[in-house]
Amino acid sequence: MAWRSSTGTNKILAAFLFVLVFARYEEGGGVCKADGRVWPVGDSAGWTFGVMGWPNFKPFMAGDVLVFHYKPGMHNVVQVGSVQYALCQLSGNVTMWSSGNDRVTLASGMSFFISCMPGDCERGMKISVTAR
Repeated sequence: MAWRSSTGTNKILAAFLFVLVFARYEEGGGVCKADGRVWPVGDSAGWTFGVMGWPNFKPFMAGDVLVFHYKPGMHNVVQVGSVQYALCQLSGNVTMWSSGNDRVTLASGMSFFISCMPGDCERGMKISVTAR
């Protein structure tokens, strides 16, 4: 006896898939994309002072994209090493963004970001993110 799909079975399967996709979207607040989630840094507040705790408990994955929203000329985004992050200092090779709508794709492991405008990092405009 062959198994046949019924309309009811198809509806249940569709509802189940919808719930799985919706649950993946909701956990952690990122927008689900085929190539990774898009994470607005600082959520609705954007890239601003006191954002250090924003990454806590978020399930970042390699390939996810961080979006830094801020007023250009007031702040920037600099990817630095762990020592530079801890000391709020720049040295050596760094990557800097300054558009006010910067998109950074995460690699596996730890990534460190600061704003190097005077006083920004010292006032808490920095995050460290760990992507699996």
